[in-house]
Amino acid sequence: MEELVIRDADVVDGSGGPSYRADVVVDGGRIVSIVQEAAQAGCQRPKARRELDAEGLVLSPGFIDMHAHSDLELLRNPDHSAKAAQGVTLEVVGQDGLSYAPVDDRTLAEVRRAITGWNGSGDDIDFDWRTVGEYLDRLDAGFDGQGIAVNAAYLIPQGTVRALAVGWEDRAATPDELERMRQLVADGMAQGAVGMSSGLTYTPGMYAKDAELTELCRVVASYGGYYCPHHRSYGAGALQAYEEMVALTREAGCALHLAHATMNFGVNKGRAPELLSLLDKALDDGADIGLDTYPYTPGCTTLVAMLPSWASEGGPEATLARLMDDDTAERIRHHMEVIGADGCHGVPIEWDTIEISGVSDPALGDFVGRTVEESARTRGEAPWVTARRLLLDDRLGSTILQHVGHEENVRMIMRHRVHTGGSDGILRGTKPHPRAYGTFPHYLGQYVRELGVLSLEECVAHLTGRPAARLRLADRGLVREGYRADLVLFDPATVAAGSTFEEPRTLPTGIPHVLIDGRFVIEDGRRTDVLAGRAIRRTS
Repeated sequence: MEELVIRDADVVDGSGGPSYRADVVVDGGRIVSIVQEAAQAGCQRPKARRELDAEGLVLSPGFIDMHAHSDLELLRNPDHSAKAAQGVTLEVVGQDGLSYAPVDDRTLAEVRRAITGWNGSGDDIDFDWRTVGEYLDRLDAGFDGQGIAVNAAYLIPQGTVRALAVGWEDRAATPDELERMRQLVADGMAQGAVGMSSGLTYTPGMYAKDAELTELCRVVASYGGYYCPHHRSYGAGALQAYEEMVALTREAGCALHLAHATMNFGVNKGRAPELLSLLDKALDDGADIGLDTYPYTPGCTTLVAMLPSWASEGGPEATLARLMDDDTAERIRHHMEVIGADGCHGVPIEWDTIEISGVSDPALGDFVGRTVEESARTRGEAPWVTARRLLLDDRLGSTILQHVGHEENVRMIMRHRVHTGGSDGILRGTKPHPRAYGTFPHYLGQYVRELGVLSLEECVAHLTGRPAARLRLADRGLVREGYRADLVLFDPATVAAGSTFEEPRTLPTGIPHVLIDGRFVIEDGRRTDVLAGRAIRRTS
């Protein structure tokens, strides 16, 4: 007798096709049979050791978060309900060109400092890995050898690779350094990474010219992986930045997946059709392109990311030294407020759009939940004075919400034929972006049920089957016989994000059951103690 039968579920299978009523039988971590309602007449219904009544619930594949920042959270938090409770069964980490493998001791220390705002200091983590393969092994082991909360795939971070081979200087790589980067990427792909990411508004990855990126993408392509860039501008030069990535990957023969593909700031209001026209033309011409978005208008990053790139050259300590020098700090202010820093996507910064969402030093908690302009007004000083003080006092560890998006752009991009879902969720900080806890139920509740921007079948395909195809997962992302039983049961009438900007850590409603490899990680709306997640390695 099989392990579990899910009775009378409305199956939305991840393909985009119409839903159907069925009994779904799970055994040994896989879907072993699907008996549709039409086939049940006159035949015996399947039996199992356990039966779950799914009347009124949709059964879909587990959701795949194509842009996650849980690189350390997976290792420090066995509960990880931020994602498990949303129905996420797989996260793609190593995003935006900065993560923790491959590294040596020097680079690890530098990277930890550089992305403290994303993942915390890491003082609670035993960094007992250096290579991509060792990091994936650590994910497999998880907690006491039992695994992690959800599955995870890894992108080789190009900025970390550059820091390891070249350093944090703004210069071209030497031929030997380029060859070392190529070998580091090849090693990471051979060890199981699914592709390579970049953060081309973050140092040191942004110092790479197109020729260097193209060479690394050729290596990624030779292993069947994809390139996932946070490209050079989401503001004043957004369309040119998208064009650059399309041209670069076509030259390299590499698949392209555009990270958090948005059109932000006032200069891009209503310009989503231009982006989609660019992508459609390339797709029709044979390009292999995908993208992910989150269903919210504000962005989220670190405060130090707003600085001009020259101010961050040399790494975090060099940045702090420049901020402490009054003349250099004045140059930084002028670049940000008057010229438009590349860190702020070429747009002069508007301090009333920059809300502090988290600080590393708890003594600075009064800044959280306020814009820089609000805090400056309270203190009776100019916004840059406040921002500079916070950068120095928090040692570059502050995170921000950046309120610069446009709802019409968000809706239009999420309808596109190659769109997938990604939370871009930073889980640290007192007041994180609600997308970290709410992206997937927000799609289903707000944009399917309430607004009708997507049909239920379309939306589920965007969150399951389509990202699984990008990751080349042969047995995940669809409700099919023989596939892994990574499954979500949700109530289409009540599913909704609980997280808000005021209460960002509130868990969603309407998702009573989540299974990974046939094991309940969420049961009757509660997190179990099951650790069914593992590292998902690239397959040929």
